[in-house]
Amino acid sequence: MNPDNKEVCLIIGASRGIGRQVAVDLAKHGYFIVVAAKTTSDASAIPASSFPPDPNSSASTINTVAREITEAGGSALALPVDVRDVDNVKDLVDEVARRLGRLDVLIYNSGAIWWSAVETTPVKRFMLLQQVNPQGLYAAVSAALPHFGKQGWKGRIIVVSPPIYSRFFRGKTAYAIGKVGMSVLTKGLAMDFVRQGRKEMAITSIWPAASIESAATQDSVKREPHLLKDLRKPTIYSDAILAMLQSPAEEVNGLLDLDEDFLRKKGVTDFSQYCVVPGATPRRIMPAEFPVLEVAEQDDEGRRVDSVVLRQGRDEKPSSKL
Repeated sequence: MNPDNKEVCLIIGASRGIGRQVAVDLAKHGYFIVVAAKTTSDASAIPASSFPPDPNSSASTINTVAREITEAGGSALALPVDVRDVDNVKDLVDEVARRLGRLDVLIYNSGAIWWSAVETTPVKRFMLLQQVNPQGLYAAVSAALPHFGKQGWKGRIIVVSPPIYSRFFRGKTAYAIGKVGMSVLTKGLAMDFVRQGRKEMAITSIWPAASIESAATQDSVKREPHLLKDLRKPTIYSDAILAMLQSPAEEVNGLLDLDEDFLRKKGVTDFSQYCVVPGATPRRIMPAEFPVLEVAEQDDEGRRVDSVVLRQGRDEKPSSKL
């Protein structure tokens, strides 16, 4: 299935919008792309005159994205997944490794959105946000780590989650709990990689500096057409992710960064190519600077406790009998 033994990139949440763009662009740079999401269709039934479909519409599915990639000369495989189902996520990751023989990059782009006050966010909606966002990510990472281990601990994980700062919580607390939790996973797993000496592993979080044209922003633009000038093309996101993947692991491991800011570090100065409206200056939606999370006692853990070791100790201890 992967005769050229290309590096395999699994993108979860790639049926439309930003995820689709990342899939298409990484395929152009030689990756074998596994396009995963819940939405499927018979892409072969779409006539050439109507292909590809609107990338931000429901007509765009994992199958149409895979067809786009293969028709452009790339390599792709479409596999459905419901990220709310932990076993389904594990089966997906295992299937990728089984069919393609390797897994080099995991990108978690799936996301559920609900921006409202706590009072107007039902518990069921809160639970859905946590299932799709942090739980889905954790399940994917948990399933992928053993495969990275089999490959000598060489691999990359890219997470769509923001830098951590207080303004992000305002007006969307339930959503922020999950998204910030995803960023905490990035920081924590990065520390694990360092502690375990896995120098060729890296996990990185990325977030947009300005709003990006996608299914998520379409409704706002329909209501207020003038907002189109504040949008950037999703290619800025795929360019930033590619730059992260091409950077040394130690440079990006544990990094929480923005697409524009990371590209600036790589020497990009002209962002006009990414404007949806030529000549516009999209409004930056993120702060110019973020708080530093490290503390003076960063390296002082005291007596480290590992629950696995504690549990093993209890399980191995012989029971006393009267």
